[in-house]
Amino acid sequence: MKVELRYAAHPNDVKNYDTEKLRKEFLIENVFIPDEISLVYSMYDRYMVGGAMPVKKQLKLETNDELKSEHFLDRREMGIINVGGNAIIDIEGKTYKLAFKEALYLGKGTHNVVFKSADPKKPAKLYINSAPAHHTYPSRKVTLADAEVVVLGNMESSNHRTVNKLLVNSVIETCQLQVGMTELNTGSVWNTMPVHTHSRRMEAYFYFEVPDKQAICHFMGDPDETRHIWMKNEQAVLSPSWSIHSAAGTSNYTFIWGMAGENLDYGDMDVRQPDTLK
Repeated sequence: MKVELRYAAHPNDVKNYDTEKLRKEFLIENVFIPDEISLVYSMYDRYMVGGAMPVKKQLKLETNDELKSEHFLDRREMGIINVGGNAIIDIEGKTYKLAFKEALYLGKGTHNVVFKSADPKKPAKLYINSAPAHHTYPSRKVTLADAEVVVLGNMESSNHRTVNKLLVNSVIETCQLQVGMTELNTGSVWNTMPVHTHSRRMEAYFYFEVPDKQAICHFMGDPDETRHIWMKNEQAVLSPSWSIHSAAGTSNYTFIWGMAGENLDYGDMDVRQPDTLK
């Protein structure tokens, strides 16, 4: 397992970052590496983001030096969404099968987690978010049929989208982890608009179903001094609590949002209208 450590940054420092520095600190370019579990350990709420892509091998979730624990989930919880071929996840004698866009929550204290692909020719791509946990809640599979679904935006504003709340407190019990998936309708390109910040929690975005030769322009930074990062299909980006997190694509796409921090209120946002941004 590969784990990369990323430190937190003060917003005044980020104002001085050039393109290379912005990408190095916030962009996660290679989420999926064949036959690897690859994670970024962020000092923003000690959130972990990454992926597991079993192809020819089965991949066991091992602990690492950053955690200083006997098992990976001794003091953490985890959310997984499959964005590839059918996956098989074995956990202490119990087997979960995850199809495309299905999610799995793993509670604190879950051990012996093994990731497999049902068909190596169509490998699973398991997108992973993990946060510290203080209590054990039951592990549970969540499908789109189980999700709390909200339709937002409109075609006139190019942000008509369906928000699928999957691993959130209105659907399952978690300590602080909240993960969901938003699908943009054909013709819409903006995801979170109007933009917002929430100083009570950080967030991470993962973009996928971006058509070939198309791209995402992810906007971040202080609302009064914004920055942007150009992103490709199946890449992720970290968003500090003080930063906006929004994007426009050159086509419609799907993205997974995950967050952790002070509270579990999905609607806890400090909104900035488009005409006030700088």
